[in-house]
Amino acid sequence: MPAQTYDALLRALAKGEVAPVYYLYGPEDILKDEAMHAIVDRVLDPGLRDFNYDQRSAGQLDPEAIFALCTTLPMMAERRVVVLRDVEGWKRKPKARAAFLSYLGRPAAETVVILTQGGDEGVDKDLLRGAVAVECLPLPPERARRWLLRRAKSLDLQLEDAAADHLLAATGGELGAVAAELEKLRALSPDAPFTAEQVGALVGIRHGETMVDWRDAVLDGATGRAARLTGPLLDQSGVTAVKLITLLGTSLLGVGLARAHFDRRARGGALAGLLFNRIRELRLYGLPDWKAESARWARWAEAWPATRLRAALRAARDADQALKSTTVTDERGILIDLVLRLTVERRDAA
Repeated sequence: MPAQTYDALLRALAKGEVAPVYYLYGPEDILKDEAMHAIVDRVLDPGLRDFNYDQRSAGQLDPEAIFALCTTLPMMAERRVVVLRDVEGWKRKPKARAAFLSYLGRPAAETVVILTQGGDEGVDKDLLRGAVAVECLPLPPERARRWLLRRAKSLDLQLEDAAADHLLAATGGELGAVAAELEKLRALSPDAPFTAEQVGALVGIRHGETMVDWRDAVLDGATGRAARLTGPLLDQSGVTAVKLITLLGTSLLGVGLARAHFDRRARGGALAGLLFNRIRELRLYGLPDWKAESARWARWAEAWPATRLRAALRAARDADQALKSTTVTDERGILIDLVLRLTVERRDAA
């Protein structure tokens, strides 16, 4: 059956619709955990949870253990829940996997089984067909921001709007990283809402020194600022030259799309609206707030004609290849060379 979204799962649970088997997969592990807890909370009475809840690693079970777990009757309740984590481990235990697929053909009415799979693994087509599959994808920027604020509220944290925006930018919108940083903020518990500067000091990424800030400086033609940001950015945990070039390349393609509409006389809000619809359609994760990003692409379109965009994409490609094929220079040198090359090509285009 077709996979449903995390939101669709929550809506179904709110209506009291519970399936016998769920298959949670995709790259966003923290959403899998939230989905699992939502199912458990819907099915089990908190007072009887200890008697009717089992959690095991799928790869450590033999066929007999799988059958016993899934068919044991609940105690003083209508249903019980079994969570089988890391189902990708069944690749090394085909007999155990075959036993569960047999169970999947006729699941017990008294048991709700939740299967979770590691984010780097491809979808298991047999589980996709037989279970209610929930694909846990990264959230769009605006949804990620709402998730951050909801999580902060649950921890009794208050953040200024700029602080929330900076935390998302500093973590790249990765929910696991956001959750970890919020736990750090929780330990401080100030009386007033956290500011962007306080968040930057704790996260180790100062306000205005994120990957997006570097990208913006490059596309704005602020060569000096882009060059100055390069070193501090590469010193940050989780930031690499490849990630910076990937973000720049994606943005150049977006500006190319904007320029194509610009050449057809689309301008201002109409142009930004066209771009926003396209980003939403393609679900381009890793970008900041989609509406703000659409406005940036629309603004940059006039300064980036097709010839300049082609040259910039070639320069980004060459830098990416240099990073993967040479040890003569370091990442910082390659990135600064890229920034300077784009400046020269801008002058040539002008």
